[in-house]
Amino acid sequence: MTNDGIIIINKQQNMTSHDVVAQVRRIFGIRRTGHTGTLDPMATGVLPVCVGRATRIMEYLDLDLKEYRCSMKLGRRMDTQDVWGQETARVPPERVNLIRREDVEEAFAVFHGVISQTPPMYSAVRVNGKKLYEYARAGETAEVKARKIYIDRLTIEAMDLGRGYESTVTFSVRCSKGTYIRAICEEAGERLGVYGAMSALTREASGIFRIEDAVELTELAAMDKEHRERLLMNIPDPLVHFGELEVREYDAKRLLNGLPVWTGHCTFRREPEYRDKDFPLPIRPEFRRAYKAFGPVEGKMTFLGVVFADEAYENVKADKIFYTRG
Repeated sequence: MTNDGIIIINKQQNMTSHDVVAQVRRIFGIRRTGHTGTLDPMATGVLPVCVGRATRIMEYLDLDLKEYRCSMKLGRRMDTQDVWGQETARVPPERVNLIRREDVEEAFAVFHGVISQTPPMYSAVRVNGKKLYEYARAGETAEVKARKIYIDRLTIEAMDLGRGYESTVTFSVRCSKGTYIRAICEEAGERLGVYGAMSALTREASGIFRIEDAVELTELAAMDKEHRERLLMNIPDPLVHFGELEVREYDAKRLLNGLPVWTGHCTFRREPEYRDKDFPLPIRPEFRRAYKAFGPVEGKMTFLGVVFADEAYENVKADKIFYTRG
C-alpha cells in the first residue's frame, strides 16, 4: 500500500483548513500534505487533502468547479460578510419583512456567467505579500482589485421571509475557483436594500470530490492503516479535464528521463476537454494540450505523470513526473 493520494475530508465547523491538514499529516504520519482550496473556519463539507506525491497535482485543479449550499440572514451587514463577524449596519426588522419572494429572485438573477467580484477583506488573498485578513485585523485598508469569476448556476432552494432578522434565504451554487460565497450574500443583501450575511455554508463538491465520499477526521483517526489507505484516491483520477495517452516502454523511459517523445509514438486515448473549446475564464495555455501519460514500467502499465504537447503537436514532454521506483 502507499501513502500517496487524495483523501476527501468532510470538514466540520470551528476548524481552519490548515487545522485539517495538520491532523491528516499526523494521522498518516507523512509530512507532505496540503489541501486543494481553503474553506472558511465556520464552513463545512468537502476539503480534499493531498498526501505525499499527490500534493504536486494541486495546480492542475484550477478548472474544477465547486458546488456549495448556503444560507444567509437578512437585515444586517457584518464586517466579515457572515454572521460570525461584527455588525456594521442594520435596517429595522419591519423593513426586512417587506421583502417578497420576487424581490429575492430578482436580486439573485445577476449571479450568472462571468461576473466581477471583489474578494472580502477577511480572506487569504494576498496584496503586497500580505493576506487581506491581516490588514483587516490590524484595522488597516488595502486596495483590493475585483476579479472575474464564473457562476455556472445558482438556484434558490428555500425562502423563510417575514421573520425580521431571522429571515433566511438558502441557495445552491456551482462556480469557479476563487468565488467567495460570502460576497454573493452581501451583494444580494445590498441589492435587496436590507443587507445580508452568510449564516451557513457547506461545500458539497469540488471537481470529482463529493461529500458522499468524504470522511470526518474523527472517523479517519479511528481507522486502521490499511482502511485509511484504501480511501486514498489515485493521483491521476481528479485530472478529468486533461487528455490521456499511452506510450511504449522505450518512450516511457524517455519521458521519465525528461526527454521529448514524438506524438506519432503515442496512443491518444482521450483529448483534453478544452483543447478545442473555451473555458469561461482565462486558463493556462498548456492545459489545452495536457495529458495524463501511462506506460509500461517493469511490465506493468503505470501512471508516469502529466505531459504537455508542444503547440505544433510534434512532441510531448513531461511537465511533472509522478512515478517513483519502489
